[in-house]
Amino acid sequence: MAQTTSRTLELLSLLQTHRHWRGTELAARLGVTPRTLRRDIERLRELGYSVSATRGSIGGYQLEGGADMPPLLLTDDEAVALAIGLRSYAAGGIADGELTALTALAKIEQILPAELRRRVNALADVQPMRRDVPRVPADLLGQLALACRDGDRIRFSYTARDGAETHRLVEPHSIVSSSRHWFLVGWDGDRADWRTFRVDRISRFLNTRVRAPKRNLPAEDAAEFIQAAVASLDEIRQTADLVMELPLDAMTGRFGPWAEGAAADGPDRTRWPVGGESFEAMIGALAWIEAGVEYRIEGNPEFAASVTEAATRMLRAAAPEMAAPRSGAGQKPRKITKR
Repeated sequence: MAQTTSRTLELLSLLQTHRHWRGTELAARLGVTPRTLRRDIERLRELGYSVSATRGSIGGYQLEGGADMPPLLLTDDEAVALAIGLRSYAAGGIADGELTALTALAKIEQILPAELRRRVNALADVQPMRRDVPRVPADLLGQLALACRDGDRIRFSYTARDGAETHRLVEPHSIVSSSRHWFLVGWDGDRADWRTFRVDRISRFLNTRVRAPKRNLPAEDAAEFIQAAVASLDEIRQTADLVMELPLDAMTGRFGPWAEGAAADGPDRTRWPVGGESFEAMIGALAWIEAGVEYRIEGNPEFAASVTEAATRMLRAAAPEMAAPRSGAGQKPRKITKR
């Protein structure tokens, strides 16, 4: 029975990787006779997978989308969320994860009913506003997740913001994904305190396989702990407010998760706090605000001056004849028109 189950799962995996398999080729890959292959195909059909069969010299089998999802115990909304999550995974943040995510996505979309596939494609048109997300190895995330699950102590090297490298012995608690970073929350044995670690700064990971005692996190959950830790870092970062000529609902609908912290500033405006480790990083974020969204900078005159200086340099680089001041007394400034 175990061999039959294993072969049936292998058959399903093969059917999910190609649109069409010739029967003789599929039987050879599984090491079975055509008759056994037909029985295995019937087992998949009994489980709810729609497998079509064609006869003739080029006949074979093909896994098709059906009116219902196969027995994955997923609702329609869960299936769509899974497909969208895989697309997001492939689009940003995890090194070498694109191929794995896309192959998994192809298998799921192949068996999605047409209506669900249309929903996935429609939602996929929503693009994140920023792409400057530090990339982390997918295998490291997996190892950290297993260590959190099993409560194993781990060792790793950690590079701080100033570039200094330290070696840590940590009892991992949780992994949290923020808008730009993956964080590990854990008890730092050397410092005898809870700490947060950016996963993209972790290297030379080692699981000691030694179980750690269960500790209570000093927060409602790991996400709250991360939020408090990031807020404490924000005290030393540069900050400013963007006052956008959009009602709050329209602004949050347009910017999605990037609108965190936004608040209404009257019925027709939204105040959006922004921050960064430097003015340069903050100016880079402004470039992602799409055309047609009017805004002004408040709360940090130095940042506003830095934006003005950067805009002047970029205009000079793009159109020197328009940005250069004209010589001669009494001459009016040259008008700059959009093209």
